[in-house]
Amino acid sequence: MAAITATPNTSAATNTTTNSSTGTDAASLASNFTTFLTLLTTQLKNQNPLDPLDTNQFTQQLVQFSQVEQQMKSNEQLASLVALEKTAASTTALAYVGATVVVDGSTASLTSGSATWSFNVTKPATATVTIKDATGQTAYTGSFSVSPGTQDFKWDGKSNNGTQWPDGNYTMTVTAVDANNQSVAISTEVQAVVDSVDFTTDPPLLSINGNNYTMDKIKRIVRPTTSSS
Repeated sequence: MAAITATPNTSAATNTTTNSSTGTDAASLASNFTTFLTLLTTQLKNQNPLDPLDTNQFTQQLVQFSQVEQQMKSNEQLASLVALEKTAASTTALAYVGATVVVDGSTASLTSGSATWSFNVTKPATATVTIKDATGQTAYTGSFSVSPGTQDFKWDGKSNNGTQWPDGNYTMTVTAVDANNQSVAISTEVQAVVDSVDFTTDPPLLSINGNNYTMDKIKRIVRPTTSSS
């Protein structure tokens, strides 16, 4: 028998290339600046006292070198910040593995005779729930009175006649009407365990029920409840 309960709302290669390019540019700038200072010193030593060199030009060139150097240092710092952000995102994604989370969706996994969905309704209504297996065959259907907010729907894997369905992925569809038989907007969510995380993409992708989600798609984390003795 299905049970419904209401709950309150509650990349390495790129970095190597970038670092190599930045290092090459910095070395080139340092070499050019050293050459410039050598030429400047030589010209000052050998200038005609009666026709001295224009110091304004040297000053402008020094300022330009300084501006380029500052820009390169800023780029290096930005690259470091981006690398730190990616590392933090990877660490956060890894922490989700094994956790039970809630994401938008309608397909949940029936495991050991238990599957959990959630749906959100905006006002009191009568909801009709239909659960189908991967082939589209109806496994269960039922109607329930629901209150505004998030509703958790737990299915024990049994059909209306008591037949136990095998473990696997099942899709739930929900329609709702109010007391005046007018349609009520309703959205479905899925509770599932994060199976793995893919670090080859940016941002990392979490595998949930065979589908990939970015971390911003996670709406809630469901912690296991501990029963008090």
